[in-house]
Amino acid sequence: MFKWLIIIHVIGATIWVGGHLLLALRYLPEALRDKNLELIKAFEKKFEIIGFPALIIQVITGVWMAITFYQVNFIDYSSAIAQAVGTKLILLLATILLAINVRFFVFPKLTPKNLWWLGLHIIAVTLIGICMLYLGVSIRFGGV
Repeated sequence: MFKWLIIIHVIGATIWVGGHLLLALRYLPEALRDKNLELIKAFEKKFEIIGFPALIIQVITGVWMAITFYQVNFIDYSSAIAQAVGTKLILLLATILLAINVRFFVFPKLTPKNLWWLGLHIIAVTLIGICMLYLGVSIRFGGV
């Protein structure tokens, strides 16, 4: 069962981090250069269909593995694995807060002049995803 959870979790991470890397490295520079809001909006519309389910799958499988296989106690963070899991949860919260900010405050007021603000959010979520990926790999080797 553990191997299947890992595989599902890694597929979710591949979709989430890979999608954000594609957005940040391929679409964002072009959108900023051309001040093209629609390029980002079109990507986001297509990506959120698979991106958010991938993130939810990562949360479910990650918490399941932390509790079941690593016996992580979410109150005591004395072990390196618990610290990595706790840090991933904090980064998840940061991702959620950034997503809420984009959805309710950035997108409604988005113009070619303030597209850079959305770009900062995209870069932040991408870097957070990479950090979470690093922490996930570190768990395999005993934690941070």
